Amino acid sequence: MNLDSLFYPKSVAVIGASAKFGGGKIPYYHILKTGGYEGDLYPVNPKYDEIDGVKFYQSINDLPEGIDLAIVTAPFKESLEIMKSAARKKIKFIHFFTAGFSETGNKDLEDGLLNVARKNGIRIVGPNCIGIYCFESRVSFGFTVQENSSMNTGFFGQSGGVTSNFVRAAISSRLGLNKVVSYGNQIDIGAEDYLEYFAKDEKIKIIAGYVEDLKDPRAFLSALKRATKVKPVILLKGGMTEVGAKAAASHTGAMASNFLIWSSAMRQHGAILVENFEQMMNIAMLGTCKTPPRGPRVGFMVAGGGEAVTFTDLAALGGLTLPELQKDTQELISQKISAVNTSTPNPVDLGMFGLDFNVMSHTIMAMAQDDCIDVIIPFLSVDFISTFQRDQIEDGPGIIIEAAKKAKKPVIPVLSTCSQDNIDIEKTRISMFSSFRDAGLPVFATTQDCIYSISKYLEWVGKHR
Repeated sequence: MNLDSLFYPKSVAVIGASAKFGGGKIPYYHILKTGGYEGDLYPVNPKYDEIDGVKFYQSINDLPEGIDLAIVTAPFKESLEIMKSAARKKIKFIHFFTAGFSETGNKDLEDGLLNVARKNGIRIVGPNCIGIYCFESRVSFGFTVQENSSMNTGFFGQSGGVTSNFVRAAISSRLGLNKVVSYGNQIDIGAEDYLEYFAKDEKIKIIAGYVEDLKDPRAFLSALKRATKVKPVILLKGGMTEVGAKAAASHTGAMASNFLIWSSAMRQHGAILVENFEQMMNIAMLGTCKTPPRGPRVGFMVAGGGEAVTFTDLAALGGLTLPELQKDTQELISQKISAVNTSTPNPVDLGMFGLDFNVMSHTIMAMAQDDCIDVIIPFLSVDFISTFQRDQIEDGPGIIIEAAKKAKKPVIPVLSTCSQDNIDIEKTRISMFSSFRDAGLPVFATTQDCIYSISKYLEWVGKHR
């Protein structure tokens, strides 16, 4: 299905546009007007004559024919008449933000909308969803627009809340969003259609999705199989348990399905399955970094033996290996540290020398030349850095970044924070995190998150070598 006119509309009508904020509506007109959308914009609401000198249209009947996208925020009771008017005006896509359909037992209204759409060639987004975000066309459901990332992530979400949270989390973590859609009750355009479209988009490197139910499982699995041959697809299922499925039914009218059967089918068709939102975000970040992992052999460095032991255990449980470093590599690492309270085989315990970014950088470069290592993971304690290496807080990340550029292997920092009530330490964490992410490095808060994400991503790599 060609969705270009949906994600790159040359004209947009906002039905039920408001002259003010609030009232339980997303202010789509104001978002488009101030967010850089350059196409023709038509606010429709009989209550107003104009906003800031911009003409308001009294009804859809007053609009020109052939508008690409109409966004409807009017009450659901008006939906069918709006749909009929849109058909007369040959609108191509219509997005119903409005709720009150099958999720509340009002399926007949959905059937009526779909009947009009089928007869007139209109495609429906939703209903009961917040719609689309496209970086290039500046169509959005929020005011924040990214400017400083490689825009290579696609996301489709059945929940407006999860979709909005994904966008906010992506922006704050420098995960570049190319296209996003919240699709709600999916009475017409389904999850499989968005997945297929994103898979064919060469600008999108990785796809993530939040799914509560599938209207056409066979079509989705077929689309998934094609998509995962060319790029990773991360899926989070809403309604994994019986009580979760009941919640999904009241949310988007989703029908329950057996999660064991569902998850087995998804894995067989190449999906990366996760259990929570944070895992989905982390793997998306890892998969879109400049140098994603291609193998499970990890080189780990840290200032302290206990964390090294813990990492080794978790890595083994996660299917990763820590091969002993070559003799030349160990000798090179030893040049910058003492022989007391340190260890060089792998994991590498740098002792207190591991608080020095220059020593970390030297160790990264030593591991980079070791043929036994696929991924390099420096463990950085923000608490200790804030206490003992404050003079390197600003310049230190840059030293690691330069080493990562030269390494030509994935360098994946773990930026650990133990203190939860110290604003200075939190400022340090944010500063270092931002520096690493702006440079394109994935960053994890814990070794558990790091190991899980690498292991899950390598599931896809292993199937598509």
